Amino acid sequence: MAKLFGNLNLVMLIGLVVAIALMACFMGSAPISVNTVARWLHLFFGVLWIGLLYYFNFVQVPNMGKIADEHKPAITGTIAPAALYYFRWAAAFTVLTGLIIAWTGGYLVDALTFKGGGNFNLIGAGMWMALLMAFNVWFIIWPAQQKILGLVDASAEEKATAGPRALIASRLNTLLSIPMMWAMVSANLG
Repeated sequence: MAKLFGNLNLVMLIGLVVAIALMACFMGSAPISVNTVARWLHLFFGVLWIGLLYYFNFVQVPNMGKIADEHKPAITGTIAPAALYYFRWAAAFTVLTGLIIAWTGGYLVDALTFKGGGNFNLIGAGMWMALLMAFNVWFIIWPAQQKILGLVDASAEEKATAGPRALIASRLNTLLSIPMMWAMVSANLG
């Protein structure tokens, strides 16, 4: 059993098969559409994205100073690059699936332009926060982390300025995640 659950790809495949079986069993009361599949994927990628954001901000970054220097390469050379891979792609797919939901729901433009009123504006505020957060991931945090982790060539000065830049963008994303999630959950748009 441990061997079976030790293979992440197999676990993901089995999870997908169980989800499809569940969809088939409840298709009569919960119809499957582009919108429902996008919602499911949006939740999956959103949990992965925000989960990793919180891991970085609440676990990894605050505890790096407590790790002995000889053990830090395990984090910076193996764990952080892998986590950042999933982090940035989860951000991209969360945004993409969110846009698909809004498009298939017929409120994408109204939400993004704040012309829909009420909950359309609320979801629009959440969407803009998520777009800013994804921008931070791809264009501030990831380029800075590449320098910090030595994944790209960077001078000592570039690495020194990259650290605070990545930290500020990451902390801003943590701050924005709280009202963004409230907006997403509270808008209740179908």
